[in-house]
Amino acid sequence: MADVVVLGSLNIDVVVRAQRLPTPGQTVTGTSVERRPGGKGANQAAAAARAGVVTRLIGCVGDGDEGPAYRAALAERNVDVDGVRVPPAVATGHALVTVDDAGENTIVVVPGANEQVGDAEVQALRLQPADVLLLQLEVPVTAVRDAVRQARAVGCTVLLNPSPWRRLEDELLDACDTVIVNAVEAEELREAGFDMARAVVTAGSGDVRWGDVVVPAERVEDPVDTTGAGDAFAGALAAALAGGADRRAALASGVRAGAAAVLHDGAQDWRF
Repeated sequence: MADVVVLGSLNIDVVVRAQRLPTPGQTVTGTSVERRPGGKGANQAAAAARAGVVTRLIGCVGDGDEGPAYRAALAERNVDVDGVRVPPAVATGHALVTVDDAGENTIVVVPGANEQVGDAEVQALRLQPADVLLLQLEVPVTAVRDAVRQARAVGCTVLLNPSPWRRLEDELLDACDTVIVNAVEAEELREAGFDMARAVVTAGSGDVRWGDVVVPAERVEDPVDTTGAGDAFAGALAAALAGGADRRAALASGVRAGAAAVLHDGAQDWRF
């Protein structure tokens, strides 16, 4: 079986729960605060490892207590973290997350050590032709671009989840086998002339589409927290593809993982 290799972010999520999300300029009273593991790269790697494939995470954490602890906890969950570097005198990335009683959220990310991801991490990828490379945009886009170049030279599969969303040059998008986007992002890609047969389009509680393959969403009663649903979907999708699944089966795996993720607090299954 092929490996899933994730180049991406590791964050500490500071999660505040409140009855409702504040509007701009408004203060609301929260009901709890927790520190949880997060970052799109780590979340997706954890989801892929949970699906049972060999998963390597490449990225950076800070040198304070939380960074090494995070690295060790991921290793305990079967994520290979040999490629997670600990640069000196830099803090681990943080995300400030507010979650309301309906499970909806707002997120502000402070990159921290994730901004240090660069040549050393790209060299640590050590991609093989059968691997699936999974990327996001919480690390410098230069590193993402260089990782895609390495993947193309080797011939492995490249999945890009361009989140946080930004418009990327056509050359980078065209070099990816598949992009994973939501419905709003998909419309921007379509207007830019992107080949939508190469896009996995998610729609929250709606159907998921990959070209002409459509898989219905799983209905979830009383979701607890939607924070990690998209990352769980992406990680499980990558794992299924690494295991040889076709598009329909891979989408179904992603949908199941995303639905399961909203039934508990946080993007991963442990706390600091």
